[in-house]
Order: sequence, then C-alpha cells, then structure tokens
Amino acid sequence: MKDERKDLRDRTKAFALLVIRMYSSLPKTTEAQVMGKQVLQSGTSVGANYREAYCARPKAEFIAKLGDSLKELDESNYWFELLDESGVVATSGIEALHRECDELQAIFTAIVKKCKSSVSKFIPQNSYVGLMLLAIFTTIAKKSKEQG
Repeated sequence: MKDERKDLRDRTKAFALLVIRMYSSLPKTTEAQVMGKQVLQSGTSVGANYREAYCARPKAEFIAKLGDSLKELDESNYWFELLDESGVVATSGIEALHRECDELQAIFTAIVKKCKSSVSKFIPQNSYVGLMLLAIFTTIAKKSKEQG
C-alpha cells in the first residue's frame, strides 16, 4: 500500500510540474494567461488534495478529499480542452497532459469506488440504524469538503 501511495504522490507531483511548465510556455495574450492560470490552479491542486486525503482521519474525509482531487482533474481537463480548441496551444503540446489527466481520473475514481463499497459493507441497508449511519457518513463527508 505504501508503494502505491508514494507512486501516486510522485505521479500527481509530476503532473503538477508538467502543468507548471505548460503554463510557463503559454503565449502572453490575455486569453492564454486567463485559461493558463485556471489550469495552473486546478492542475497543481490534485496532488495537494491527494496528500491531504492521506492525513484524513475518518474514511469519509479521505473519500471527500479524493473527490476534491477528482473535481480538480475534471476542471483541468476542461481547461486543456479550451486551450486546445481555442488554438492557444497546439494539440500535440497538450496531448500528454490530457492523457495523464484522464489516467489519473480513472485511478482516483477506482479508489473512491473501492472505498465507498468497503464502507457500505458495514452499514445495514434496510434498517433504521443503517440509514442513520449513512446519514452521519454523508454529513461528515460534506463537512470535510466545506472545511477543506
């Protein structure tokens, strides 16, 4: 598990560094800089949220932080698409970033699904207690996201 965690820490950091280098190479036009700053923020937040997830205490907080990483990856993909389709960056210049973003999204999605299914195994689905536990779990996740 620790090797996988370190691997993903390294991979999200490498992704952030690629985003930083891409931003540095953008033209100095207003359009390029506005879109570039957006992707710079979302692309570098992925790894930070992932690291925060591993400091999370309850599993709900862990899942919420991974969800934040997923949102940042989705936003990054959006900005990559705009940079490409607007002609600010050539498709070849952003292709590797787009592909890595897609791969990271798939990895984070798989982790979140696995965590959610392991949590739901412990919650009785057709009982009052089960419904209460599910409500508590959902509330903790929401509060973690709001505070983060």
